[in-house]
Amino acid sequence: MPELPEVEIARRNLVRWFSDRRLVRAESENTRIFRGAERQQFDTLTGRLESLVRRGKYLLFAFEGGKGLMGHLGMTGKFVRRTEGQVAPYSRARFHLDDGHVIHFSDPRMFGRLEPAPAARLRELDAVRILGRDPLADGLTAGQLQQAVGSSRKELKVALMDQERISGLGNIHAAEALFRAGLHPSRQPGSLTPDEWKRLVQAIRAAIDFGLKEQEGEEPVYLEEGRSENPFQVYGRAGSPCSQCGTRVESFTQGGRTTHFCPRCQPEDGRRSEAGAPAVDGAKARPGKR
Repeated sequence: MPELPEVEIARRNLVRWFSDRRLVRAESENTRIFRGAERQQFDTLTGRLESLVRRGKYLLFAFEGGKGLMGHLGMTGKFVRRTEGQVAPYSRARFHLDDGHVIHFSDPRMFGRLEPAPAARLRELDAVRILGRDPLADGLTAGQLQQAVGSSRKELKVALMDQERISGLGNIHAAEALFRAGLHPSRQPGSLTPDEWKRLVQAIRAAIDFGLKEQEGEEPVYLEEGRSENPFQVYGRAGSPCSQCGTRVESFTQGGRTTHFCPRCQPEDGRRSEAGAPAVDGAKARPGKR
């Protein structure tokens, strides 16, 4: 599912596709992706894209004339480019460009969201205004991570997924970061040592970097789509041997989501053996394209 790396790749693709181009026509279907928004305003978008910013999992489009759009990919949404006349499955909204290409917002399950709004007000929208620090856009140090997450009474992985504390991390990359850092998902944030905060921030950066490399290309394939190989070190690998130590990967429900972890590399008491300690840079991982 789209998390920070997937949304960032979408942003980079969109910036490239809109570069030196004009939006000549926007059109949309009357679907729930416009819930709570004025869909007709989407169809009035025209002109050049002046900026496209990502905040966490949100995309903020600013077009000339002061018009703007907030986008969220939800669970299955993605932007794909086709030539005029080509079909894009599950296309819910479209940008027609002056070079004969059409950018489709394709979303099979329609959990994504598009909300037209004046460009100057995009950062004031409730969903965007509450977002915490963005690890990629704002940078993230061990001290900043501790300040954002350390006071939470929720379990560590759940706290990392709290978008008001750290924006952009979801179930996949939070699990991957904790595995790389050798930290059990159920640890209390307040129990982490200074060294563990340093390991965790390095692991978050490494997990995001890995995700960005995995999603490079014009048309990403999400793991849940069922036509891709799982490239991750621990996520989705319950019952398989750990890539680092060979111990059976386990899973449990946490915060309503399935959490994957290695009981040897990520011991609940925090005392991991060096033999089972994952490499933060993922040197031992077995990556494969999704």
